[in-house]
Amino acid sequence: MDWATLLNKRRLGQRSSKDESGRTAFLRDHDKIIFSGAFRRLARKTQVHPLATNDHVHNRLTHSLEVSCVGRTLGIQVGQRLAKQGLLPPQVDAADLGDIVQSACLAHDIGNPPFGHTGERAIRAWFRHQGSQWLDLVEPCQRNDLSLFEGNAEGFRILTKSEYHQYDDGMRLTYATLATFLKYPWLSSTCDDSDCPRPGKYSAFVADSAAFEETCQATGLIKLGPMHYVRHPLAYLVEAADDFCYAIIDLEDGLEMDLLHWDEVHALLAPAFPDSDEVRALLQSDMRVGRKAALLRGKIIERFIEAGIEAFMANHDKLLAGTLQGDLISHCEPAVRDVVENAKQLAKTKVFEHPRKIELEIGAFEVIGTLLNGLIEAAVSHARHDESNYRHQRIIDLIGRHSFPPELNALDEQQRIYQCIMRAVDFLSGMTDNYATYLAKQFAGMAETRY
Repeated sequence: MDWATLLNKRRLGQRSSKDESGRTAFLRDHDKIIFSGAFRRLARKTQVHPLATNDHVHNRLTHSLEVSCVGRTLGIQVGQRLAKQGLLPPQVDAADLGDIVQSACLAHDIGNPPFGHTGERAIRAWFRHQGSQWLDLVEPCQRNDLSLFEGNAEGFRILTKSEYHQYDDGMRLTYATLATFLKYPWLSSTCDDSDCPRPGKYSAFVADSAAFEETCQATGLIKLGPMHYVRHPLAYLVEAADDFCYAIIDLEDGLEMDLLHWDEVHALLAPAFPDSDEVRALLQSDMRVGRKAALLRGKIIERFIEAGIEAFMANHDKLLAGTLQGDLISHCEPAVRDVVENAKQLAKTKVFEHPRKIELEIGAFEVIGTLLNGLIEAAVSHARHDESNYRHQRIIDLIGRHSFPPELNALDEQQRIYQCIMRAVDFLSGMTDNYATYLAKQFAGMAETRY
């Protein structure tokens, strides 16, 4: 792979992309995402704690903004190092890499359904059990889109299909940004292969294979098999920014909700504290734990960023050859690598397993199940041109008939059913936690005043 092709600024659909005064093509990608409704709805989507009442606890929007800040710094500083070594094409500068990584970071969770990863599990479980009969109506290669529903792939679908120019290349982002977004650059159908790198993980549905293939080819990603490519090198920076933030932010939320104690957090993070008088003074101060953690956060993230940049540059040739094994953090200095992994483990055992979170997750399965019962039945009836059920027709009205354009009528019934099901799932995935909870009550006949 080469940087000139990897940083392709043309837009999906082979559209040309022009720079404006003070606003490059890649910065315009950033703005398109920021102003989208899908991004705005992340404010009411679960990060870790569903429907958290504490305003200091992170949601998907605040998490995405923080990840984008770390990603921008990683991208710019990597770009500066590449430019210094003469590795960037002449029409690209370090800020462009910062904009690309920042945009992909902003969008990295944009496809998460209500209730986050619990919502993903609930959708998968429904199609495997209560809704398994619907899987028989679609082609075998399409079934993983539903039974292995993945928020990463829904995110790619939002960027390339359902937001802005609906079903006409979506946000029309640059190829570079779209390829950087692809954390798992293979289709859902590849998950059945024995050599799939991450079983159950993928970045594009079969329904979006054309946009996926176009993006990968336009950026020169190395092809490993049918609809299976190596990662864009900048995708490693997006993943690292996400993991760096998770390592710190989940622990901060744990402190805020009294699920963790400062002593155990301090002991875990201590190996990554920079050795400076400022850090020592902060550690010895008597300020409250929340403020102390917030001030130390910046120092730790600086250390993480430095380690990430060094790991990227040390493995630059492998990244371009598509031969790097593992993620970028696994190649960071041991102190940083171990702190990130240990922080994830602590959050998993003490923050994610809080009884209140478990209670809400159980409820999330009921909410998702109730919604899918109505949405999928209505979508299949619509695909079959069955207008005898008034309830189904009203559900289609709620989804929006623009989501079922006349062009679908040109498809055979099996493909029409598949496309209609996918669009009903799009509608569900776009819901916030609050709206999904409200609408499930409406579907179940337990009407309440709109929130």
